[in-house]
Amino acid sequence: MNAYATGLPLDPATRSLYPPPMALANLSFFGRSIGVTTGLTVILPDAGPGPFPVFYLLHGLGDDHTIWARRTSIERYVSGLPLIVVMPDTARGWYTNSATTPGALYEDHLIKDVIPFVDRLFPTIARREGRVIGGLSMGGYGAVKLALKFPDLFCSATSHSGAVMTPLYKPETRPKDFQPMATEFEAIFGSSWRGGSNDPTALATKCPIHLRPALRIDCGTNDFLLDQNREFHACLDSLHFPHEYEEFPGEHNWAYWDIHVQDAIRFHCRVLKIPTGA
Repeated sequence: MNAYATGLPLDPATRSLYPPPMALANLSFFGRSIGVTTGLTVILPDAGPGPFPVFYLLHGLGDDHTIWARRTSIERYVSGLPLIVVMPDTARGWYTNSATTPGALYEDHLIKDVIPFVDRLFPTIARREGRVIGGLSMGGYGAVKLALKFPDLFCSATSHSGAVMTPLYKPETRPKDFQPMATEFEAIFGSSWRGGSNDPTALATKCPIHLRPALRIDCGTNDFLLDQNREFHACLDSLHFPHEYEEFPGEHNWAYWDIHVQDAIRFHCRVLKIPTGA
């Protein structure tokens, strides 16, 4: 049994055999942009005093800040890395300031509430070169959109199975159980979102070349969002926007995301120049 699991002190001769323990914190704080108390799950490294870069890891539709730690081995995957992982709770807000609902300012929440709160509380590298972002599904959209919209804040972004063309892309491609949510999506994005500030294709076009974040996008070959990932990939190619794009066997589920979040960690670590041994 691992000595960490027993609570016994480690013999100095064997201490190096075990990865350093991580600290996992669940925090509540008041989000001024959304007017409610909300949550964060944070993984903190035990790798010196810092400061450390931060990986903002975003959840999907219907989940919350605890889901990545509950459904994947994210804590184990970042063990030993000098990297803080922050998983915020953003409800069903699509990381977007609602076009119709006052106070549902979920883009502002991440940019104006979460990031400053994390930078005040933890030993972060509070600059673009120390901040990366990623997510799945709704969170994949959020990560790509925010990195393209605020390239002065993020140096890289990753998306797994992302709704990277927004959930309003080609209604005929949505699963039947998504159709009743069309009104919810339209309330958030409005009726004229194409070409606007929440359209990743438009944001990619406008993103200054010298600030282009490193991008990595992946999707399962049996995922209902595959078509829009392929289209977004083609859009980036047409713009000569450097990025990584991969498809793997898999569906829109945690079995897929638990595997491929490891690819995202390696990608971000390369950008941040953190050795991973992989």
